[in-house]
Amino acid sequence: MIPEHAKKLVQGTIEEMLEAEVDEHLGYEKHNITGNNSGNSRNGYNQKKIKSQFGESDVRIPRDRNGKFEPQLIEKYQTKQKI
Repeated sequence: MIPEHAKKLVQGTIEEMLEAEVDEHLGYEKHNITGNNSGNSRNGYNQKKIKSQFGESDVRIPRDRNGKFEPQLIEKYQTKQKI
């Protein structure tokens, strides 16, 4: 049995990595004024259930207003993650 805290740690790490990916994609960090009127900005999150060796986790996937952000860590339609 996988401890719940291990699953939450993996989930949090994946979400932080996805935030870093969207920062790179947009060219500025979250809450930075550089993003004001930039033409593309953050637009909430989608929820995705992924399966790993630690069990199932619900991960928040950031999205951008133009719909151009495609995460590399967990690609679209991917449900299994090797960790």
